[in-house]
Amino acid sequence: MQACIVIGGKSREDGSLDEIAKALAKGLESQGHTVDILNIYTDSDRKLSFYDYVIVGTTATTSFGGSIPEAVEAFLKRAGQVSGKRCLAFVTKAGLRSQKTLLSLMKAMEGEGMYLKYSEVFKKPGEALALGKRLNIERNFQ
Repeated sequence: MQACIVIGGKSREDGSLDEIAKALAKGLESQGHTVDILNIYTDSDRKLSFYDYVIVGTTATTSFGGSIPEAVEAFLKRAGQVSGKRCLAFVTKAGLRSQKTLLSLMKAMEGEGMYLKYSEVFKKPGEALALGKRLNIERNFQ
């Protein structure tokens, strides 16, 4: 299957978010899937229409959490036909209220019609690798 991981943190470069995305991609690739990692700042013109599974990851914009970068929502609005896409939302553990940040991301994705199958808060790349190895993204919706 063709999957993509869309990442966008507070700034163009977010080392921890990038490490999590690479680990998640490695786990999915170990299952035989093709995975592209897109940065919302450098790949802003990319469309997500042809991907079978979309993963979106971000970080909180404040120490107290709850807000996601405006660029994430803007990217999703320009990303082509994403309504009905099966997807995963994740945030990196930062600040005090990572779950609130995750809820904000999920709301933005659902607002575009995306079908959330899973969500997660990652502390370390090893957690993302483990999830990637066991995540079922096959077309049969299992």
